[in-house]
Order: sequence, then structure tokens, then C-alpha cells
Amino acid sequence: MFKKALLLVMFFGLMACHSTQNVVRTTPKSYPKPKKGVVQTTKKPEVSKPVASNSDEKKPNNTGQNKQTETMESTSKTVVYTEVVAAYILQFKAIAMGNMKNYGIPASIILAQGILESGAGKGDLALSGNNHFGIKCHVGWTGESVNHDDDAAQECFRKYKDPSESYKDHALFLTSRTRYSELFLLPKGDYAAWAKGLKTCGYATDPKYPQKLISYIERYNLHQYDAEVLGTTYIPKTNQPIIASSAGQDAGFYEVQKGDTFYSISKKFNLSVEELKQKNNLYDDALSIGQKLKIKN
Repeated sequence: MFKKALLLVMFFGLMACHSTQNVVRTTPKSYPKPKKGVVQTTKKPEVSKPVASNSDEKKPNNTGQNKQTETMESTSKTVVYTEVVAAYILQFKAIAMGNMKNYGIPASIILAQGILESGAGKGDLALSGNNHFGIKCHVGWTGESVNHDDDAAQECFRKYKDPSESYKDHALFLTSRTRYSELFLLPKGDYAAWAKGLKTCGYATDPKYPQKLISYIERYNLHQYDAEVLGTTYIPKTNQPIIASSAGQDAGFYEVQKGDTFYSISKKFNLSVEELKQKNNLYDDALSIGQKLKIKN
């Protein structure tokens, strides 16, 4: 009986505990969903590659755009302004006249050859070897040399310490070789005969060599230096006597002024450019200030 009573007490006690027990419902913990962040991206400035266009191209240097030019085509094709040729003449005219006195070669021929062969001192051979007359090494040359393309590739040319040494060697070259002996029988004041004689003796292979020399002599009045050495009166080359006008200018001639061109001069005297060139034995468009052009027959 006692056992039954004890079991009942225990039973009711368990029921009481069960009725007071909290029921805990577990639900998944809900976290607030993260807001989508707005990521601000700063774009790097685009570096565009340069695109070649007409405005980007190098523009030619227009310095001296209106100046007349000379093109020398003997030992090197060199383009120079007429002012460069004039400066060359001033630099070497004294040496040329000295060589005329000492060796009998017309100063006009010396200067004309120097201008043509050296490109008025600006040609490759003149710059690399101070060679102003295109003289090759030849047999017996023991001095320095420089290679340069001429009739054949990389031919041997003489090299000098300075241009004056080239001028002296040019005189010795002509006076010491029998092939040029006939030149010294010609009148010292006859530059045209000397120009043709140089070609005949084999100085140059260019068939127009004499005409080029004569053209430079007459264009730049180089024969005035022959007259100075010979003590004769200097007269510009013409087909008839020159009569001085009351204005002190040579009748039938025009002295080139700054800004003149063949076209402007031809229009001034009612000539064509071709007629003007033919009257003066000119072959290109180069003019120099102070140059006298024949404009009347």
C-alpha cells in the first residue's frame, strides 16, 4: 500500500514538472540581408595613343624659302643658296688670284672648279676631306685619303688638312702633269678656252663640264679676278661692245635686285624666261644680287 502511494506521489510530481517546463522553439536566426553596396569606380583617364595626321607631321623649315638655289652635280649633288656661293667666292678669291700669279691658271677657272666640285664647300667630299677639286688619289699619292662614290662606288680621293692645301694641290696637279700642258699655251684671260681645254684633257667625264664652268664664271663675274691679276679692264661677257648709260649702268643690261626672279625680270623687259636665260647662257633658275643680266641684243 505504501509502495502504491509512493508511486502515485512520484507520478504526480513528474506530471507537475512537465506542465511547467518552458517550450523553446528554435528558429533559424535571421540576420538582416546585407544591402548591396554601391561600389563607385573612378575610371582612369584614357590615354589615347597619338594618331598621325597631317597636322602632326613635321612641317618643312621655310627659312630662306624665297632664296634662289644652286645645284652642284660633280663629285656630289649638293643644293646651296646663292648667298653660300657668294660667300665661298669671297673666302677663296685671294687664294685663286695668288695661284694665278704663281702657276698661270686663271683665277676664274680655279674658283668655278672649286664651286662646282665642292658644292661651294658644302659637298660631302669637301666636308669629309677638304677636297675642293675632286682630285682622286692616283698613282704616287702618299697623303691621306677618303672614299667617296663618283664614277664608281667608294673611289679613293685625296684628303687635305684644310681647303687652302686643296687649292695648292690643284695648282700642282695641273702644272705637273703633261696631259694638261696644252692648257698653259692658252691666253690667261680666255676662261672659255680653259674650260673646254680641261674637258679635252680629261679632267672630268661630265660632257657639260665646260658649260657649267662658263656659266658660273659669267653668272658670278669671276673673270673680274683674272682682269685684276692681268691688269686689264673687266668687262662682262657680251656679243657687242657695252656702252655706259648716263645713269652709270651698262646699256642693255639689268642688275639683279633683292627679290628679283627670272619671271619678274622677264615681264619687266617684255621677254620670256627662256629668252632671258638664252641671252645669258644660263641653265637653271639661280640668281644673285648684283648679277648683270643681258636684256637687249
